[in-house]
Amino acid sequence: MPQHESGDTPHAEVTARYGALAEAARAGEAVVAACGEEAFAAGRFGAAGYEGDEAAGVLPEGAVRASLGCGNPVAVAELAPGERVLDLGPGGGIDVLLSARRVAPGGIAYGVDATPGMVALAEGHAREAGVDNARFLHGRIEQIPLPDGHVDVVVSNCVISLSADKPRVLAEAYRVLRPGGRFGVSDVLAHPGLDPAQREEAEREVGCTGGTLTADEYRAQLLAAGFTDIRITPTAEAGAGLHSALVRADKPPAPGGFTLRPMQERDAGRVLELYRVGIEEGQATFETEPQSWEAFDTGKLPLHRYVAVEEASGKVVGWVAAGPTSSRAVYAGVAEHSVYVASEARGRGVARALVEALVASTEAAGIWMVQSSVFPENTASLALHERAGFRQVGRRERITQHHGVWRDTVLIERRSPLVD
Repeated sequence: MPQHESGDTPHAEVTARYGALAEAARAGEAVVAACGEEAFAAGRFGAAGYEGDEAAGVLPEGAVRASLGCGNPVAVAELAPGERVLDLGPGGGIDVLLSARRVAPGGIAYGVDATPGMVALAEGHAREAGVDNARFLHGRIEQIPLPDGHVDVVVSNCVISLSADKPRVLAEAYRVLRPGGRFGVSDVLAHPGLDPAQREEAEREVGCTGGTLTADEYRAQLLAAGFTDIRITPTAEAGAGLHSALVRADKPPAPGGFTLRPMQERDAGRVLELYRVGIEEGQATFETEPQSWEAFDTGKLPLHRYVAVEEASGKVVGWVAAGPTSSRAVYAGVAEHSVYVASEARGRGVARALVEALVASTEAAGIWMVQSSVFPENTASLALHERAGFRQVGRRERITQHHGVWRDTVLIERRSPLVD
């Protein structure tokens, strides 16, 4: 369960409620969230969500009884031996214990919970089950007590919807994942079309969630955090306009020693410096001076910009960003991109990782075409984009002068096979 500041009364009440449920579970009492027992089972919430999972049959009865989730994210997480997996808000520990069995030998399953009673309960269940590769940590899912790039997979079960700061939770999940890591959670979502009052009433009626998102809102927040390849699959009705769903996404891969993350305002100086170097080299752009950060920021789509960071130094060594090709509505699905990489990082797969992350990001947002204009002399860029699935559409001859010389450009584009 997420932990919130002491002055945040509604969420302090949530934390207190789940602490009380932990005490009830330790006492052997039946544990049902506020949804009500009948709705809990009908919506495949709690233990009902694990029917058919053979691994669940070997868990302590108390772990199953204390399950307050809305599905079985572990069943679709495709865990492999040796991996590290993190469960956000593990409650009684059922998903951590299931994960621990799947990643053994050699793997570790972590659980981060803000309720001390739940941490103690889960640790007891791990001992009872004889699982020695489970680790339960007391902490907030908005501030995960693990280092960057530490886990291969992040799972969660009906917990992110309870956080008052979902963007922070998703950003933290992205941070602790290794490049190429996977995000797979069960959560409660709202049907589209509910106005704020209706959504609030639905959350009050169902009772086991607060601050739900629609699928489109969830997708936008995942994109803002940097995730790509986003898939949201409804699984069961929760009643009153809410439903449970499996939410899956990936952190973009990167070559060894580097990681990709969303571009932020604090990167402005380095981004513009790399842009300036590209201008001086003479083969990247017609521009003769870098834009201001304000002009750059305004001209780029906010959800489709990444930087590549050298892990050892924390230095930004490359960036990619896309802007709208036109302000006309008919071109809403077409974007134009640029990619720049520092000389010391070239030839190491950084540029390709950036371009492929941008492609995956735009596809997840429904953009059907990404394009750019490249000087024909920039053979490295043309080869890079060809490997990333771009094709040359045509050559525009003597389109304008650059430092007093007429230059040609090659128009390249990639049409998404995934976006209709």
